[in-house]
Amino acid sequence: MSMTHYMELLATNQPWHLILFMGVPVVLAETVAITELFILFTRVTDGPARAINRSASIIGGFYFAGVFVYLMINAVIPLTMGGGWRGPADVIAVGFYLSGIVPLLGMALLDLGIIGGSRNAESKLKLHATLVAVFLVVAHVAMIFGMLDPRILQSGAAAAPMSMESGGAMPAHSGAAH
Repeated sequence: MSMTHYMELLATNQPWHLILFMGVPVVLAETVAITELFILFTRVTDGPARAINRSASIIGGFYFAGVFVYLMINAVIPLTMGGGWRGPADVIAVGFYLSGIVPLLGMALLDLGIIGGSRNAESKLKLHATLVAVFLVVAHVAMIFGMLDPRILQSGAAAAPMSMESGGAMPAHSGAAH
């Protein structure tokens, strides 16, 4: 079975890639999402929940900016230049994963007052919540397409039947996309 570069990245160099490329961003983003719900329901815009929300938002945005730059340089550009994409599902998975930079960095910049400075508190709250929602959508699209066999969306190419017993181990091979 073939896997997308998204899943291969998470599967190689265990547990470090999983922690660095999935664990840290997800923990920070989920912290923002949970505290965002608390803020939206209670309308308490100061205090511990808001401090945690703001901190996780800023750290998450800048952390993911580093991930974005790293993967663009070490994976996306080499894969594109070398024709190494494994099909549409592969491009969609990686593209949506990396598009998480927009809402995550947007939240960080909003919380730092770099963008949205002229907005009132209610408008900033709505924008922040919208960015959380956008992130959740792009992250889930990335995960769904990342779990697909990348050959499944190729025209005229039927994916090989899978069996749970096959192990699905991906041989390690060189390349910066790992």
